[in-house]
Amino acid sequence: MSGPGEVAPPGVNINVPHSARIYDYWLGGKDNFAVDRGVGEAMLQAIPNLRYMAGENRKFVHRVARDLVQKEGITQFLDIGTGIPTRPNLHEVAQTIEPTARVVYVDNDPIVLVHARALMLSSPEGRSEYISADLRDPASIMGDRALQDTLDLNKPVGLTLIAILMLLADEDDPWTKVAAIRDALPSGSCLAITHPTADFNPAEVDAAVAAATGAGMTLVARSQEAVGRFFGDWELLEPGLVPVSSWRPDDPDVDPKAAYYWSGVARKP
Repeated sequence: MSGPGEVAPPGVNINVPHSARIYDYWLGGKDNFAVDRGVGEAMLQAIPNLRYMAGENRKFVHRVARDLVQKEGITQFLDIGTGIPTRPNLHEVAQTIEPTARVVYVDNDPIVLVHARALMLSSPEGRSEYISADLRDPASIMGDRALQDTLDLNKPVGLTLIAILMLLADEDDPWTKVAAIRDALPSGSCLAITHPTADFNPAEVDAAVAAATGAGMTLVARSQEAVGRFFGDWELLEPGLVPVSSWRPDDPDVDPKAAYYWSGVARKP
């Protein structure tokens, strides 16, 4: 339930938890409500290291943006499941290296929309756009006018799906949804994914999933094999499908299994 004095912005039900706002709570943000904090705390009771894991996901985004610009020559990105902005954002990392870089952000939470349009400001040479859409409807994303005006789909795109596929149940067939977007991107494009897993600590992850689903959320932890299927026939870049902290880490001494996420980046042939 909502807390004292909490007022719902237009289109927001503050009595229903939302993943973006729970994530914001873990990262120390203020754009969350009592219901989000309640679920967030229940999940923290199950996995005390969750705040660290959220931070590792953000670091992965920064490393991916840097490497895709510097090593793959990609200067345009499609980020689906953006979440509430936390600086530096993807476009800020990319535009620090290549000021002309372009990024389209996608999310379905009205609070994310408000903050994205206020805070995700592009460099003068580049462009940053936000569209309200849902991964369950790939056609609505790829057919959006703002996306088509911002990205050149004849040139490689960096597609980032960071901690978003966990919100789609197997019954939603997320593999087909991701394949539809992969198919719409040209050769040389890259797909970056992080996804929670019970492979490292089944008891903690199962308890966290139970806390989320008990509050009416969909939260699916998947095996390495199930996560690998999202890449289709694209070629995994080194070091492959690995724990999120182990993907080209800046700190070589990081514990590879302290964050319960698989991660990887693959290139379209």
